[in-house]
Amino acid sequence: MRMLFSIGAVLVAGVLAGGDVAGIAAPGPRFEPSPKSEPHKNQPQRLAADKDAQTVDVELILAVDVSYSMDMDELAVQREGYAQAIQSKEFLQALKLGPNGRIAVTYFEWAASSDQKIIIPWRLVDGPETADAVAAEIMKTPIRRASRTSISGAITFAMPLFDEDPYRGLRRVIDISGDGPNNNGGPVTVARDAALEKGIVINGLPIMVKEPSYSTMDIDNLDFYYEDCVIGGPGSFVITIKDRDKFKEAIRTKLLMEVAGRTPERPVMRVSDKEPRVNCMIGEKIWSDRWGR
Repeated sequence: MRMLFSIGAVLVAGVLAGGDVAGIAAPGPRFEPSPKSEPHKNQPQRLAADKDAQTVDVELILAVDVSYSMDMDELAVQREGYAQAIQSKEFLQALKLGPNGRIAVTYFEWAASSDQKIIIPWRLVDGPETADAVAAEIMKTPIRRASRTSISGAITFAMPLFDEDPYRGLRRVIDISGDGPNNNGGPVTVARDAALEKGIVINGLPIMVKEPSYSTMDIDNLDFYYEDCVIGGPGSFVITIKDRDKFKEAIRTKLLMEVAGRTPERPVMRVSDKEPRVNCMIGEKIWSDRWGR
């Protein structure tokens, strides 16, 4: 079941509360490093220890929209939000609640279907020191913007990154933030379904801090679009940002939920899972109507 809720519905205390962890997807088949060729009588024990050292609670891909519909202030706040969230006391507490107490994270920015840039390659986060290093790396990279919005391109780019990760996660999650619908590349639902077939969970952070504008191709009910067309997998969820002042809080809450493996308590009531509330090709339609291509 997929779920949708606003930032006001989530409390950090709830994320960090005890109890069974909900919404954890079973890990898919993963690449394991080959054993060293040098024989040794203690090799099985060493290999087991190496395997344990490579295991993390979640492999988390942060896929961040940098399309022109995002203004420079929003991009700066977005960057700061991720950096501060990873360094926060709440995040580090949630990290330690996992069975391994560590995660692997990579951070890339995206726009058009052919425009993705990795800002942070895979990094292990297991405490304040490694969290600070990732946050510093995020903040030192110059902010950029680019044309078009291809959520499908971001998902397609993200999927093979899991194969490059040296760590093995109990869960694999793509975390997508954006302020508009897909309008470039393949259909978003096709990319989403391909990820779900691989056992990957997709969560969303629709950014709705501005009124819909003709010039930026914004749409009403972007949260419904993300719910119906973008996210998926066991325990997947959407956190909506409708207030600029809540931007950083929303990012922190989303990361806490993902690290702790939590899901919202209240599901969205829908007429039918077979009847999406929005047209998943709405972004492509708007683009075609305006520019004829």
